[in-house]
Amino acid sequence: MSAGGGASESGAAQTRHGIEGVADAGAFLARLVRLEPAALVRLRPAGTPGRTALWARLPWGVLAVRTVSGPGAGDVTVSAGQLLAELTAGRAGLPTPRDSQWRWPLPPAASRPVEVLPGRELRRLAEAAAGTLRTATTHGVGGRAVGQRTLRDALLDHVAVVVTPDDAPDRPVEVTQRLVQGLIRMGFLGSAHDSSSPDDVRVRVAGRWVALVGPYGAIWSQKAMDLALQPLSHPPKV
Repeated sequence: MSAGGGASESGAAQTRHGIEGVADAGAFLARLVRLEPAALVRLRPAGTPGRTALWARLPWGVLAVRTVSGPGAGDVTVSAGQLLAELTAGRAGLPTPRDSQWRWPLPPAASRPVEVLPGRELRRLAEAAAGTLRTATTHGVGGRAVGQRTLRDALLDHVAVVVTPDDAPDRPVEVTQRLVQGLIRMGFLGSAHDSSSPDDVRVRVAGRWVALVGPYGAIWSQKAMDLALQPLSHPPKV
């Protein structure tokens, strides 16, 4: 998959959103807009006929995706809030494309599973992080006041789970709170009170990408490139 929206804003306008799974798409968009009112959503063919993948970037730098029924409108980026309004009103129109505003790469189509985690444990980790943030915001850290944004970023970067793949024990996979929080906040685990809801969460990797795949959607995060400075054996000619 590539960066940048696929449909051209200068070409013929897409007039129909092509989403048939209105309830599923509406639930995804409603949670997204609560987290980020100005969020964009990118519609892409899901690789399965008659299915569309809805992609969005969450405020803490991870990608969320949910696949819904319907052929979609090709590869196009629109306002999440405007698309939600269309679905809520029962209309089929596609909002004005905003392809040039989508600036984030997407993970490769092919990925491999490395572990299965119990959803209840991920819920516990998410709740513990939220409790830590509330306590630190109220009482400080070590007796010192710390900004809420600083605390939030530190907690999001915290590695909540380390998975050691059987086929690559020397390359552990780190699952950060950014992934865990995204999975919970987007409702991809379903209701905590529904005992019939699927609970397993799969950890998948694709190159430098790591994902948590729940029953109702996936959260993807790209590991930052490791940059190393190497001394030059011969100085450059100028």
